[in-house]
Amino acid sequence: MAAVIVVHGGAWAIPEELSKASVDGVKAAAREGFSVLKRGGNALDAVESAVRAMEDNNMFNAGHGAALNSEGEVELDAIIMDGRTLASGAVSSVKNIANPVSLARAVMEKTDHVMLTSRGANMFAESIGVVTVPTDALVTEYERNEWEKHKNYITGVMEDFNTKAHDTVGAVAVDCTGNVACATSTGGIRNKMVGRVGDSPVIGAGGYADNFSGAVSCTGHGESILKVTLARHILSYMEQGKTAAEASELALQHMGVRVRGAGGAIVVSPSGQWAATFTTERMAWAAVEDSVLWYGLDPNEKLQDTTFVSVPK
Repeated sequence: MAAVIVVHGGAWAIPEELSKASVDGVKAAAREGFSVLKRGGNALDAVESAVRAMEDNNMFNAGHGAALNSEGEVELDAIIMDGRTLASGAVSSVKNIANPVSLARAVMEKTDHVMLTSRGANMFAESIGVVTVPTDALVTEYERNEWEKHKNYITGVMEDFNTKAHDTVGAVAVDCTGNVACATSTGGIRNKMVGRVGDSPVIGAGGYADNFSGAVSCTGHGESILKVTLARHILSYMEQGKTAAEASELALQHMGVRVRGAGGAIVVSPSGQWAATFTTERMAWAAVEDSVLWYGLDPNEKLQDTTFVSVPK
């Protein structure tokens, strides 16, 4: 079967001055992930590669470019999940790690646990030789300026999400053997409380992958996504026979009605059906299907990149 990868760069009110860089970033990540699939790599390798590309791009709030918490610190969350075995690894509130998605994969493959947090996650990273980076290397001048501008204002997490902060990155893929995988990574929400963990590293909320139903990576207001276990909710609709697009729309509508939360999701089924859906103002996303690169930013937008040339095996 044909391999498919879908990526997102976060669902939020992306300002015009950041729109081109956001779209360029997700397109580059989709190309990176698809090149892994085209060379015969598996879905797990593909989603890790795509998310690493966005963690390395300071346009996105993951790894480099991460948001600052109330104390001006970087705390990072990530998850990765293999739909073939349901193996999963996650990290939360880690510091000085450029690619938390790869640390999450190490938790999955090198420990008996699913999630490590804060000091314990950093101790594990050190034990396996993961190189740490200075905090300043993960913080852009833009983020530092925005944090300084707003740090004296008392605002809630929802207000920060709706007005100032940018969000999560993620990827889902199905490989040529029909195995699916997901990965999600984030720096959280600007001015969050120290130690706050959102949906991104939580199985069934920020992401889920199961070969019997599909793979999902979520983005948006983390507290809302946690309350409705958005990723698993989407897949439950797919298990009832809904398409990827229908399932995403129904689950996001439910989240809006039930807890007044906004967000987005990318989804792929084991057969290669996919969707990128959101209820925020914008979401940067890209997908490669049958060696065609699709992308979008605004609601109901689906554009083809005619310059894309797939990588040969």
